[in-house]
Amino acid sequence: MEGAAGSERVVKRVCPFCEGMCGIAVTVVDDTVVNIRPDTENAWSQGHVCPKGIMLGEVHHDPDRLLSPMIRTGDHWASVTWDEAFAHAERLVARVLPKHGHGAIAGYIGNMSAKGFGSARYAGRFFALGKIPNIYSSSLTDQHPKNVVCHLMYGAMWRIPIPDLDRTDLFVVMGANPAASKGSIFSHRDVLGAMRDLRARGGRVVVVDPVQTATAQKADQWIAIRPGTDAAFLLAVANVLFAENLVAPAHLTPILNGLEEVRELAGRFPPEKVEAFCGVSAGEIRGLALEIGRAKRAAVYGRIGLCTQSFGTLSSWLIEVIAILTGNLDRIGGSLWSTQLADHQDLTAPYSTDIPLVTGKSRVSGTTAFLGQLPIACLAEEIDTPGEGQLRGLVTFGANPMLSSPGAERLGDAFGGLDFMISIDNYINETTRFADLIFPAPSVLEQPHWDVYGWAFALKSGGHYSPTVFERKDRPEEWQVLTRLGTILGGEPHLDLDELDDEYFAAMCDVRGIDRAVAFAASPHSGPERILDLAIRSGPFGDRYGERPEGLTLQNFKDDPRGKVVADATPLGSSVLNTATGKIEMAHPHFLADVDRLEAAMTETPSPMVLVSRRQLGSLNSWLHNVDSLVRGKNRCTLYIHPADAVSAGLKEGDFAVIESASGAVTVPVEVQTQIRPGVVSLPHGWGHDAPGARLRVAGSRPGANSNLLSPRDLRDPASGNAVFNGIPVRVSKADG
Repeated sequence: MEGAAGSERVVKRVCPFCEGMCGIAVTVVDDTVVNIRPDTENAWSQGHVCPKGIMLGEVHHDPDRLLSPMIRTGDHWASVTWDEAFAHAERLVARVLPKHGHGAIAGYIGNMSAKGFGSARYAGRFFALGKIPNIYSSSLTDQHPKNVVCHLMYGAMWRIPIPDLDRTDLFVVMGANPAASKGSIFSHRDVLGAMRDLRARGGRVVVVDPVQTATAQKADQWIAIRPGTDAAFLLAVANVLFAENLVAPAHLTPILNGLEEVRELAGRFPPEKVEAFCGVSAGEIRGLALEIGRAKRAAVYGRIGLCTQSFGTLSSWLIEVIAILTGNLDRIGGSLWSTQLADHQDLTAPYSTDIPLVTGKSRVSGTTAFLGQLPIACLAEEIDTPGEGQLRGLVTFGANPMLSSPGAERLGDAFGGLDFMISIDNYINETTRFADLIFPAPSVLEQPHWDVYGWAFALKSGGHYSPTVFERKDRPEEWQVLTRLGTILGGEPHLDLDELDDEYFAAMCDVRGIDRAVAFAASPHSGPERILDLAIRSGPFGDRYGERPEGLTLQNFKDDPRGKVVADATPLGSSVLNTATGKIEMAHPHFLADVDRLEAAMTETPSPMVLVSRRQLGSLNSWLHNVDSLVRGKNRCTLYIHPADAVSAGLKEGDFAVIESASGAVTVPVEVQTQIRPGVVSLPHGWGHDAPGARLRVAGSRPGANSNLLSPRDLRDPASGNAVFNGIPVRVSKADG
């Protein structure tokens, strides 16, 4: 409408920040977002939203957000044109490539790369064109144990079963806090609302966590486990299931290998053996095991708290084992695999489904690379240790490893010694301040959106196309930036981008068995939209380019701003499996080989105080702390400590405490909390915005402390390479002054 305030329009979109995929209505007057509200008509979220989604306007209008490429000379940054930026990238790469080859270049890809319309579909293409052999990612500070487990058990690293919360009778949550994360590798419109519905129909919710999180406070039972002991706890649950004749794989039996090996292993872990190690009584363990075994339908969900501990792979594996033993895997009301309306992962993922588990060793420390990636803790030593194969060039992509990775102090020193560093990011932050060149990514509102990774973990088949709110003609599209930069890194900077994209799209058509000529005729224009259209059309509900006239195309979603939900998940049987035997490998030797390490840990004297991380609803790792509305008010970077531990350390509410580990120390204010297990303290992840040279005015005014300075570089889960952020031994004392 027209008025004194200018031209007003409302655009229906989806917030891209997490698996919640909340629908929002963005009101724009001229070129300014004036309001964002929940979209009650959205077919998926139906009006549910969290604080992050309604702040997209502040992110878009953030004066610190980069709008043009930036070149650094010493401490000075200069804005340049896109042509100048690409020319500078060629000069930077020429410092390394002719003399040292591609083996001297590495890439680090972060979570936010999965949220862009172009980046989600072209990240793999970028690495392939760039011929980058050394890939690091946030996966190894997050969910890599899940990937390892599903790769070995089911034959595909991203085939991760999802709890069927809406149809279960018992929901057991371990190492997860959906009240803050909205569900992680678990897409649901409203987890807490579904928990209320479950309890209202007579079901129960049990949370196993060292902290009585906001999720645990809404549960029927909180089990305050000692951090890092979940694998032993779950083995004891399995022990009880076998001892009480509650093991019934049922429909899984014909496609299951390894049941007897698991029976023998579980026999070594009765609840009485693990209770002291776990800090949970044998009676409480046995009670939960009986409840899981006797429930008509049970869904056991384990997430980041299980992955980011010393036994992350064992814990993640045993979540699957419990579901199998009770017949709740691939079962309505248990855990199911999604059936995506527009599956992208076989088309655009950087890794193929047949990648081997072990893909090499690091040059310096000999650390194992799992599924094509080395632990981020190895990156600094690979840069600062001279010798054949030394890393001399780095590209970071939607990532801030200075705040998300262990060993950040050494990592910063290493970045300063690189021959070149190129970043793709929206900010000059704690990591990109070291870059020689930054290519800005488009804001969320400057690009369309269709979630590639949210729908992959949803138990409803659906989709939503979000149109661009603010068109920008003064910059190349993101897919063009990634393709062009890939060719520069690959040593072939003058290749034609459209020809390369046609080649990319043609290969996707072949994967899906679609006639190339038909697909190109329907989608002649290069870029990610035709990839999305292909994914929809060749999916289970698509029209296959006219073969099924009643099927869906991208245009159907462009025509319906509400989005569509077309089906609920159903069991998939053996069709989901991609193992060599065609069966579930329940007792893969890789898992069994790590059990001796667990038993050895059970004989050790536990640390009197350990640290765990925590999620916050208004944060997205480190990325939203420059949004004033999400950080104003009460200090959010505080240390949770139990009253008894506070007394022992001479601390009271509001004091400052020094937390020390084997790798470093930080000082933070104290919050005395009864909702935490004694002997455990908790710090949030993603803070520490006091780095010199970072240009984040809001975040810099409320910097907080970088909890990952307390994470030793060599502390990791050896079965997956994942970093450890939970169960770190620490000392806590009152700060001087």
